[in-house]
Amino acid sequence: MKKIASFTIDHTRLEPGVYVSRKDTTPSGDVITTFDIRMTRPNREPALSPEALHAMEHLAATYLRNDPEWASRVVYWGPMGCCTGNYLLLNGDLQSRDILPLMRDTMKFIAGYEGEIPGASARDCGNYTFMDLEGARGAARRYLDETLSNPDESNLNYPA
Repeated sequence: MKKIASFTIDHTRLEPGVYVSRKDTTPSGDVITTFDIRMTRPNREPALSPEALHAMEHLAATYLRNDPEWASRVVYWGPMGCCTGNYLLLNGDLQSRDILPLMRDTMKFIAGYEGEIPGASARDCGNYTFMDLEGARGAARRYLDETLSNPDESNLNYPA
């Protein structure tokens, strides 16, 4: 079986960043851009806890789907199975730099969030107690400070 594109990226050299993972064209001609929102150095530092990623998923999805500029373009936000980041799917033919302000605002929202996590109830979520707000806040703050504050090409383009 042919290896899928995301398994051809050298994860031993991958840095935290915002990467275009793929672009797909729908039958109607729309382009969907999948972003790799990589928050840790794979295989070189601890992954994020699933509970922190779950809280981050609820917060980021809520924020993104309420953003006045981007809400209509958001297709999906969700955690990577390896727990080193998230995927963001947006309608449009986009590049990493196009969404840096959006990612900064999203991470600022998560880093500063206080209160009940949206959708964290038995009625609204299939595993609502599986959340770590402090872990999500800390991961967002670190990503803001160490990656999104001053990204360079190594944070915006996959290693060759």
